[in-house]
Amino acid sequence: MEQSRAILAFATLGHPDRLAVFRLLMRFAPQGVRPTEIAEAMGLKPNTLSHHLADLVAAGLVGVTRAGRSLFYAVDLDATEALVGYLALDVGRARPDLLSSLLTSRKDSDMRDTDFDVLFICSGNSARSIFAEALLRDLGKGKFQAFSAGYRPGTTLNPFALEILQRNGHDIAGLRAKHVSEFQQPGSIVMDFVFTVCDTAAAEECPPWPGQPITGHWGLPDPVKATGTDAERALVFAQTYAALRRRIAAFVELPFESLTRLSLQSHVDAIGTNAHSAEKA
Repeated sequence: MEQSRAILAFATLGHPDRLAVFRLLMRFAPQGVRPTEIAEAMGLKPNTLSHHLADLVAAGLVGVTRAGRSLFYAVDLDATEALVGYLALDVGRARPDLLSSLLTSRKDSDMRDTDFDVLFICSGNSARSIFAEALLRDLGKGKFQAFSAGYRPGTTLNPFALEILQRNGHDIAGLRAKHVSEFQQPGSIVMDFVFTVCDTAAAEECPPWPGQPITGHWGLPDPVKATGTDAERALVFAQTYAALRRRIAAFVELPFESLTRLSLQSHVDAIGTNAHSAEKA
């Protein structure tokens, strides 16, 4: 990266709100986010957010695309990689004492295990993440240990979700709503993968996970917000279950033993992005 571009990028990210917007977009990467969703998640006025997004686009850190009447803002991962590389390799002169913790936290060979710990996060941990936990547990062929949690979990699981799981042959006995903090305590299981399965979960600020797990955003609309008759609401829950089943079925079939962390991240992104595009079509 040229020094002038790096200076502009660092200056742009030097504003706390612009940095916060960029961090939020990174949690959705590689997918884009509507400005209304960003403003709601961050509590920013639309005109203020518009200025921040324009500055991030001008710095080359964020791109914008149009789908119908909606604009979607997404992190430019190539530009971000170049900026990180400039800081680590050019400014930092690739000093091993600066890079060693990044390079050795989790090696590629660590991903070639036969047992992976996976956490699914949503807002309430009453339907989507519970679906995902049960699906991965039962479709994972013994290679995965699945967990779920929420940032604002309720005390009970949604009855429509439980009915769908039982109808599809899943054991619901051990399922419960949990707060994400249960998995952030000293001595907690170090996750290999962390997925957000709703937009509000990805928008939440969260400390970096120990062990640098591969992360993915597989957001789906909240079926709990469905209206209508019981039959109509049950149909929405069934559609949400089916969408997650397709993603997790694709995930468990990945050739983990032959994939590096980089290629595995690309596959995880593709599962979420392709499914998201199909659902919007």
